Amino acid sequence: MIYFNNDYAEGCHPKILEVLDRTNLEQTPGYGEDGYCASAARKIRALCGREDLAVHFLVGGTQANLTVIDAALRPHQGALCAVSGHINVHETGAVEATGHKVLTVPSADGKITAAQVTRVIEAHRADSSFEHTVQPKLVYISNPTELGTLYTLTELEALSQACHEAGLYLFLDGARLGYGLAAKGNDVTLRDIARLCDVFYIGGTKVGALFGEAVVIGNPALAEDFRYLIKQHGGMLAKGRLLGIQFDTLMTDNLYFDIAAQADALADKLRATLTELGVPFLVPGITNQLFPILPDEVLEKLARQFVFCEQERVDETHRAVRFCTSWATREEQVDALCQALEDLLKA
Repeated sequence: MIYFNNDYAEGCHPKILEVLDRTNLEQTPGYGEDGYCASAARKIRALCGREDLAVHFLVGGTQANLTVIDAALRPHQGALCAVSGHINVHETGAVEATGHKVLTVPSADGKITAAQVTRVIEAHRADSSFEHTVQPKLVYISNPTELGTLYTLTELEALSQACHEAGLYLFLDGARLGYGLAAKGNDVTLRDIARLCDVFYIGGTKVGALFGEAVVIGNPALAEDFRYLIKQHGGMLAKGRLLGIQFDTLMTDNLYFDIAAQADALADKLRATLTELGVPFLVPGITNQLFPILPDEVLEKLARQFVFCEQERVDETHRAVRFCTSWATREEQVDALCQALEDLLKA
């Protein structure tokens, strides 16, 4: 079987394994206080163009999301996101388990707009009994989104302005950030994100690392005592250097961005084949996630050779599925899928 169901099926980039092996018997301080974490943080600050950023390394995306949101909110406050947002649909209520409600707005493409944020805030403040409802205080977005779509620079700037005018924090989940930044047609840079967001994270788990996410905090109000919250939520890894080594390696010689661009290029190849075959998509996209709509009988035959994710039923005979390339996907694997699609759809 060839797996296209996610971008974390493999272990990690060989260069990371090489450094982990070479440094295995070194003795270092624990809990992220080692030189590798410090070096990785310096490289991230330089890439973001801001020396004032606080950088912390956590093990996984769900842990990063709940820790950041719990650190940002008071007990009566909640996080606003698209109805398809990861914290709403795919984290088993992790944010709610910290005592904070996830507040959702409708979205067809996985994104939330500045106008939606403004409407929610205005409606909340206009309610004569607003103290009886959860106060929106943080806007959560993913880039790329759960549907593989990307925010444009114009959209992100408008969203940032709406949040800050209303006194809300803007938090960007970057679990797949590398694939978004490297996508052809993307106009948002890492420096833009660092400038426009109060806090975001650079995903490693899905972009070449064994595990790990780098949380980057630009708002001093969120940086204070953040390590207490990491510890309280079980995220302070005793062998923190394992995270530092991985991000230090990924942020050296453009590795993070190069491997993401490779995955995007292979996704583009698959996207071109699907387009040539006249296959419609659930949403348009330019990243490593594709959501084609295919006949049930085609999907049943594809499933004998390939693993992919079910997304949603579109009608009685068609389903939208997700094909996902990764930093480790090989071109021959994509070629095999393209050939299978051609054979089935042209039959």
